[in-house]
Amino acid sequence: MKQHDAPAPADGPNAEQAALLDSLRRLLEPVAALAVAKGVPYAAVESIVKGAVVAAAHAAHPGLPEHRRVSRISASTGINRREVTRLTQTKAAPRAAPRSLATEVFARWRSSPQYRSRNGRPLVLPRQGPAPSFETLAQSVTRDKHPRSLLEELVRLQLVTLDSKADTVALAREAFVPRGDTARMLGFLGANVGDHVSAAVANVLGDGTQHFEQAIFADELSEHSLEAVRKVVSAQWQVLLKATVPALEKLIEADRAKGRKQDRRLRIGLYTYTDAMATAADANPDTDATPSER
Repeated sequence: MKQHDAPAPADGPNAEQAALLDSLRRLLEPVAALAVAKGVPYAAVESIVKGAVVAAAHAAHPGLPEHRRVSRISASTGINRREVTRLTQTKAAPRAAPRSLATEVFARWRSSPQYRSRNGRPLVLPRQGPAPSFETLAQSVTRDKHPRSLLEELVRLQLVTLDSKADTVALAREAFVPRGDTARMLGFLGANVGDHVSAAVANVLGDGTQHFEQAIFADELSEHSLEAVRKVVSAQWQVLLKATVPALEKLIEADRAKGRKQDRRLRIGLYTYTDAMATAADANPDTDATPSER
């Protein structure tokens, strides 16, 4: 696969600063579009950005005594000392990501051989009874919540369908995208994109090997071709899902059995994005239509 290298920018700190600002602009444009679409005022967004900048500067100077840290943060961010003091004193404690039992049930149903047919399709499960059933599936994820409650949640999210006459449950879709639950979808947005950006930033600030973060990109495609690509990507995601979820479950159990400290988390993602190509005036004349990897 051919690798296209971007034209080398001019040397010097000014060129790097310009590249950084351009990158930040591209990151913030979709965030701005979301805020405008949802009616979030600029002042609220500004407050979040300001708080995040102060928190980052606070974390960057862990060894400084508190009476010097405010001045250092103010100098490095350009935010006045009074505002820095206010923000550091009201800094919210980090929240642990809530466990999504519905997500875990859905993922295990999609990936576990016990709940798939010979051709790899998720089975239609009896609601109750011995394995494989929805009851045993739910209990394999948690015994702290009744299977009926988990079923009701999955039905509410339009992820499964319940046939009351046959007393069976079937998956309604291939991916966990909860329709009609904006709060949950926004939670996924923050978690998935937040971790992706964090991985990319850590690689830029480090030596580039901290996290796996790659992408394939191509242009000169038709809408017909994009539909074909969507099918290829969806199939590859199912392969990754079926291989990864059982492997992770075994690793978690092995860590527990060995008494290892289980304080690390992992997120693995796959995404596609399509858009119109840049105009001829904006296009890079050094590139061609060969798919490229970065």
